[in-house]
Amino acid sequence: MNNPSTLQILAAILFGLALIHTFSTKFFEGLAHRQPRHAGLWHLLGEVEVVFGFWALVLVVCMAALAGKAEAVQYIDTRNFTEPLFVFAIMVVAGTRPILQFAGGLVQAVARFVPLPRGMAMYFLLLALVPLLGSFITEPAAMTLAALMLRDTLFSREISTKLKYTTLGVLFVNISIGGTLTPFAAPPVLMVAAKWNWDLWFMVSTFGWKAAMAVAINGGCAMLLFRKELAHMGQPPAQTAARVPLSVIAVHLLFLLGVVVFAHHPAVFIGLLLFFIGFATAYKRHQDPLILREALLVAFFLGGLVVLGGLQQWWLQPLLMKMDANAVYFGATALTAITDNAALTYLGSLVEGLSEEFKVALVAGAVTGGGLTVIANAPNPAGVSILRSKFDDGAISPLGLLIGALPPTVVAILAFRLL
Repeated sequence: MNNPSTLQILAAILFGLALIHTFSTKFFEGLAHRQPRHAGLWHLLGEVEVVFGFWALVLVVCMAALAGKAEAVQYIDTRNFTEPLFVFAIMVVAGTRPILQFAGGLVQAVARFVPLPRGMAMYFLLLALVPLLGSFITEPAAMTLAALMLRDTLFSREISTKLKYTTLGVLFVNISIGGTLTPFAAPPVLMVAAKWNWDLWFMVSTFGWKAAMAVAINGGCAMLLFRKELAHMGQPPAQTAARVPLSVIAVHLLFLLGVVVFAHHPAVFIGLLLFFIGFATAYKRHQDPLILREALLVAFFLGGLVVLGGLQQWWLQPLLMKMDANAVYFGATALTAITDNAALTYLGSLVEGLSEEFKVALVAGAVTGGGLTVIANAPNPAGVSILRSKFDDGAISPLGLLIGALPPTVVAILAFRLL
């Protein structure tokens, strides 16, 4: 490990403070109640999506003070913000009434053929089928759809805290591993697939079938464990809005497809998003309010992670490279909980001469640990943004999420290591 510069050490410290802040958002929400005079500020700092953006700002200010404004601006200019922008665009499009009605109709149609009570079937499909669809419509889109449908079905009534955190943990883990059937849908896979020549067949044969089994087991176990609390999911949803015409649904699906196809080209998919907003405005009667605020907050979170994470390579990469293939799997699973899993695989892609076994272990470990924390996988902040209002005090406990995600993570470990 080379001797780190003062700026690298400072960035590591700020990254650590951001992690502590992520686990302390409930503390700031408490301050908002105890100090109403500054409640707005404390509420802001209590937003988990604001955390990394806030500390990224601190880093840039410190960088400008230590190295000069030009150096700070150059650093920002060299960061790749494609992923935050893509997550913003896909959330806005996927979170619309036409897409939700289409996805909800699909899940309900499949539920009719599942030999289970309707509520149990719906719960299982939202935790198993939708995450696997993430391999085709991308993980952020799958997370947005699953979280919104769970919000309007499972979370539409008061349920136990255990069910809330188990559902969240299983959803996050299944989204993380469920995107591995293809080489373009999961951020940690996307970072390495082209460089390592991983095609569709390689992904299905190496990761996909194992992930599918783990996803089904996780969803099935959660369903059986809480079967007594799921009956209300089988009831027909209250028809509060008129059905959207098939033509409007088709246009929305085309926009969704366009954003997915051009996921690597922000100038294109942001242009498509602007056209989409214009179309949605023209047909307001078929729309609910677009989730622009939620999507912007998630993009801000991921953008902050990009800025802060860009200066962590000096300690993270040597740590990974000291491990053998077996150790790197468990090391990546653990490190993913405190970093973004796409960042881990990206660092691995920078190293030449890695064995195939090491590459597979690194990616498998990165996706396995993707549900343990909010920052472990890019789509997780989207799920938090959509569902947190259904939790006590409007905040999701990091410890509660960790406990809820551990059992499905163990299932994923067994699937990737033993099958």
